[in-house]
Amino acid sequence: MTARSTGEKSVSETSHSAIYLASAEGETGKSTIALGLLAQLSATGGRIGVFRPISRTPDGKDDYILELLLAHDSVGLDYADCIGVTYDDVSKDPEGALSVIVDRFHAVQEQCDTVLVVGSDYTDVGNPSELSYNARIAANLASPMVLALRASDRTPEEVRGLAVHALAEVSAAYATAVAVVVNRVDPARLEATRTALEGLGPEFWVLPEDPVLSAPTMAELAQALNGKLYSGDAELLDREALHAMVGGMTAEHVLERLSDGMVVIAPADRSDVLLALVNANVAQGFPRLAGMILNGGLKPHPMIDALVRGLNPTLPIIMCEQSTYETGRIVAHTRGRMANQSARKIEASLALMEHYIDGPALMAELDLAIPPVVTPQMFEYQLAARAKADRRHIVLPEGEEPRILRAAAQLVARGVARLTLLGDPEKVGAQLADLDLELPGVDIIDPLNSELTEQFAVEYAELRKHKNVAMDRARDLMRDVSYFGTMMVHMNLADGMVSGAIHTTAHTIRPSFEIIKTKPGVATVSSVFFMCLSDRVLTYGDCAVVPDPSAGELADIAISSAETASAFGIDPRVAMLSYSTGESGSGAEVDKVREATALVRERAPELLVEGPIQYDAAVDPSVAATKMPDSPVAGQATVLIFPDLNTGNNTYKAVQRSANAIAIGPVLQGLNKPINDLSRGALVADIVNTVAITAIQAQASQTKD
Repeated sequence: MTARSTGEKSVSETSHSAIYLASAEGETGKSTIALGLLAQLSATGGRIGVFRPISRTPDGKDDYILELLLAHDSVGLDYADCIGVTYDDVSKDPEGALSVIVDRFHAVQEQCDTVLVVGSDYTDVGNPSELSYNARIAANLASPMVLALRASDRTPEEVRGLAVHALAEVSAAYATAVAVVVNRVDPARLEATRTALEGLGPEFWVLPEDPVLSAPTMAELAQALNGKLYSGDAELLDREALHAMVGGMTAEHVLERLSDGMVVIAPADRSDVLLALVNANVAQGFPRLAGMILNGGLKPHPMIDALVRGLNPTLPIIMCEQSTYETGRIVAHTRGRMANQSARKIEASLALMEHYIDGPALMAELDLAIPPVVTPQMFEYQLAARAKADRRHIVLPEGEEPRILRAAAQLVARGVARLTLLGDPEKVGAQLADLDLELPGVDIIDPLNSELTEQFAVEYAELRKHKNVAMDRARDLMRDVSYFGTMMVHMNLADGMVSGAIHTTAHTIRPSFEIIKTKPGVATVSSVFFMCLSDRVLTYGDCAVVPDPSAGELADIAISSAETASAFGIDPRVAMLSYSTGESGSGAEVDKVREATALVRERAPELLVEGPIQYDAAVDPSVAATKMPDSPVAGQATVLIFPDLNTGNNTYKAVQRSANAIAIGPVLQGLNKPINDLSRGALVADIVNTVAITAIQAQASQTKD
């Protein structure tokens, strides 16, 4: 990134290595902005640190924002390293506290390329005003500031007045605010608020109020009420209570007023309301509640208690001692926090920041020094950004699997791809309700009852007539989700497919061999893993498909892997791996690699390729200088081709576990259209990444067409 100065200073002299996020008051939703900034910083590369200049305790153990950010941080600093001083320290000696903050910040900065500094939380740091003190800290850290302002219960003109006052305070402390994020804006006033802020100087972005972000979870309500779980699934206490209602009327009128995410308050002796809600929560056509609170210190009648326990409801039901009025008051005034385990809030925050803030523009305003490395977070961000730039339609055959649904919710919220799920709509709906998820705009198709099944069967029978496939057999196969999903891709009803979370690799990719087939000129379908190390991304092939490739198949794998790497922004330098380097070894396995290398050079003379070569000589410059000093690949290989599946599969898993690398894949290559297989142990993040990769492959496939 070039500096904005017109002089002759270098980037390192004019750019910054820290961002200071400060708020002008409480309840600005600063944690939402901090999480989004951290995601943006991680995407730019390098080692990202987090620093809290002022915290409640010296070790920061009760600092939920710090805990949240460190869990998503790419450096792995300890809590104690990330704390400056306490509020008591500032109150006793503001000047001395400032000196300690600066010293401790620089200790963190030495370990990182960029540091996100998150200012204090308005717990009275003393005099002068808290914003002014944060601005003084930012000035002493030579850090540009991002200001967070709260717009809730304010008109656009009032927001402008607040912004003018806050910017004046920052300027008076000799700090510089380069961006302002106005959060919690009434969605109906977004444009009016933007207009009101024009001409104030720094860049302004506005974020609409999202009820999920301020809603307390059932666990937080239980804590505020000092209540106990009477019945239900303890894991569902993490559900957000979006609305509250006192169930003081008869059961039928309570049922009329229910809405998704509601918590209902009622005394425990209201047996009619208790039983009605327990049953309504699992009934078709009724909203899914966040939970129920039984107040007054009463217990349900023994017969009602026995009935509820016999029903074994999952709906969280909390018991508390307070009166109905006091319970309602506490519930109404309990604000949710975005803790590290708040998956729904985290997803909503990231989606909000991605949608309403121009990340590259914000990074440009901050004028950060960007290190020339590619971190796992940067690679994953780039995948999502490329997929979003030209959204593709991906079918997910395992639509009833909870991990798939969680991933789908993230993909929809972030706008990465259009999705279709396969499965029984009722079962999918029940799973979504249990997981407290929504999938707006996502189609759900049941191959057992779809009108497409017969059409697909006719097409499949025609494709496989040389194998004498009968229509009855074709119909049976099209009721299988893998065949149905693959046929959707073949018939251009979807651009790609991702499956394998609960199915074997063979079950996922066999239909593609029969229906999609290989690209012209490609004889071998293979796979790669993108291995995201701390400072670079390597491409490993083949670690999942071809057990014992011949020399010709190995050459196919190498050429396909280089093309895949290049398509994802990795400059391909291909290393054909063996237990021997250069001409030093002999034997059938080494000879196979040597022959495959010669074939690659013949078929793709533009590729930089070396082989046979050992792994250390391929990736370690010091070893390469001894073993292959004149090679343009040795020591800097980016595409590593293993001689067989046994070696490749074990190596990628060893590197993944021992080096804490993120392994993205397997990514299938060589097919006419993108079909990708998941590991059955795939995490939600793995599924999200694989869908993004599949969407990017679909973009490239259409470009070639």
